[in-house]
Amino acid sequence: MKTIKGPAIFLAQFAGDQAPFNSLDAIAAWASGLGYKGVQMPSWDGRLFDLQKAAESKTYCQEVKGTLARHGLEITELSTHLQGQLVAVHPAYDEGFDGFAAPEVRGNPARRQQWAVQQMLYAAKASENLGLTAHATFSGALAWPYLYSWPPRPAGLIEGAFDELAKRWRPILDAFDASGVDVCYEIHPGEDLHDGVTYEMFLDRVNQHKRACLLYDPSHFVLQQLDYLEYIDLYHDRIKIFHVKDAEFNPTGRQGVYGGFQSWVNRAGRFRSLGDGQVNFPAIFSKMAAYDFPGWAVLEWECCLKHPEDGAREGATFIADHIIRVADRAFDDFAASGVDQAKNRKILGLA
Repeated sequence: MKTIKGPAIFLAQFAGDQAPFNSLDAIAAWASGLGYKGVQMPSWDGRLFDLQKAAESKTYCQEVKGTLARHGLEITELSTHLQGQLVAVHPAYDEGFDGFAAPEVRGNPARRQQWAVQQMLYAAKASENLGLTAHATFSGALAWPYLYSWPPRPAGLIEGAFDELAKRWRPILDAFDASGVDVCYEIHPGEDLHDGVTYEMFLDRVNQHKRACLLYDPSHFVLQQLDYLEYIDLYHDRIKIFHVKDAEFNPTGRQGVYGGFQSWVNRAGRFRSLGDGQVNFPAIFSKMAAYDFPGWAVLEWECCLKHPEDGAREGATFIADHIIRVADRAFDDFAASGVDQAKNRKILGLA
């Protein structure tokens, strides 16, 4: 069995224009001081990382790793959540997602998609240059506006959307395969891949591509009321990245899963800092250990109440306390009597 690596922290929610969050060296010192051992890198944030440069320069990648190493940190994975989202965008969301793209392609959906695909190809090569084996991203969405079927969906609409999604992602998956890196889709509302069934629909269309893997985040399943423990049983062989994020779901007579168009604070389903929500993390970490999860336990801080710096400080200790150092021997080894086939046959009445 493997002991999960960690704690690590996803830097996306912490990067900013003020020290210590405005440079890789400074934010690395901050994270290390809290007890983190790894960082997951948002590839779109130029204050911390240059994706194209990392794809084109192994020297730059060594510099990045060296900066982190000076603070006792490793890079766990790169993230292209924003760029992956732009691989597939329904026209209803053009304006909302345009800000995720480079300024020169905004307002032009075709060029924006080409830019996003190129970003993904950079991410494959950059991950290879950094010696990484897994990559975090979103799938994007063409079918999401039709999630709730009213008016009734036209026959073949969803199938056509997933056919196109697979067509767009297959070359990207092949590029990651050439680089030896798994593409780990965060199963997430707003994405066409938002639960196990939709993930399987996608897998079927990319011929069970071995690089089409998963980022596991139980918080999104709490908000969907999906069994996040059985999910691990079903898909453990595809789970390569783990976001440790908490959530709670408190339905009332006035609202439930859909949230009533309320702010995060006023929704029935809310993201919370680690330990403040309802996620059964002891059970999750036990399953991850039992299934030999090969990666890192990465804090993704999102909370509608607590200050992010408090969440980060508490999160490092929370994750460290939940990581199970797996046993190197069975608890009853002391009573073992050795292998004796003749004795075994006698016990079985076969002698």
